[in-house]
Amino acid sequence: MAAETFDRKAEDVGNIVLLEHVNFRVPDQQLATAFYVTALGFTRDPYLMVGLDNMWINLGRSQFHLPTGAPNHSRGRVGCVVSDFDTLPDRLQAADKWLGGTRYTHKVEKNHADVTCPWGNRIRLHRAGSDFGFMTLGMPYVEFPVPTGHADGIARFYREVMAAPARLEQDNGSAVARVQVGPGQSLRFRETSDDIRPYDGYHIAVYVTDFGGSHAKLNERGIVSQESNPYQYRFQEIVDPDSGKLLYEIEHEVRSFTHPMYARPLVNRNPAQRQPTYQPGQDAFYPRY
Repeated sequence: MAAETFDRKAEDVGNIVLLEHVNFRVPDQQLATAFYVTALGFTRDPYLMVGLDNMWINLGRSQFHLPTGAPNHSRGRVGCVVSDFDTLPDRLQAADKWLGGTRYTHKVEKNHADVTCPWGNRIRLHRAGSDFGFMTLGMPYVEFPVPTGHADGIARFYREVMAAPARLEQDNGSAVARVQVGPGQSLRFRETSDDIRPYDGYHIAVYVTDFGGSHAKLNERGIVSQESNPYQYRFQEIVDPDSGKLLYEIEHEVRSFTHPMYARPLVNRNPAQRQPTYQPGQDAFYPRY
């Protein structure tokens, strides 16, 4: 009997092992709470950033970081998986009373909902089990629009500089560079002929295993933008690894696998829990990734 064969690269993770957070500045923490906690059903971190000038929002093992300031405007969208998709429409509609007069919108389809935050950032909420394997709550992807012809170079940048599995694929008629940034997580760079909003400084945070090797390759190209501390540095420019041509800008907060906060356990609540229908022992939600 012939031995069964497997694609042994299918389960590779690569150098980037976790997409931890997306950071957007927000001008109003109360509106941010109404959107991310009340409407979306996510959880404010109870341990860190508990003041009035910043808020960390937990979803699975990823977060949104929301410092107070002039609002950032994402050029793409953030994809999230939620466990309670069937109760989501009522929650989104109930939040209208707090978020009316802002740019807040919501539209629910069979297996996903498109929502816009009070300042115009787009989030797509997916039904758990529809497209993202075992994930029941989390951030499976962040998507960015990029100029036509740039996706291939972006994929090569992540493969050659960041040692992350990356491939070029066709999706709905567009070329997309898909970069693996952790189990079940990816960055998607989708080509478009539309005008792209100027970059205004929002960032993503990732953890890597080859911390020094990635730094050396970035430093060779002169694109390390901040030497933060022994466990972290930043870069903003994605360049063609051969020519050095600037392809895209999005700041990456790069953290080492030995960073004290790597895989920090995050508190996630059960958004279905209500006082009138309270179920003992059901306050917390323990997601699968």
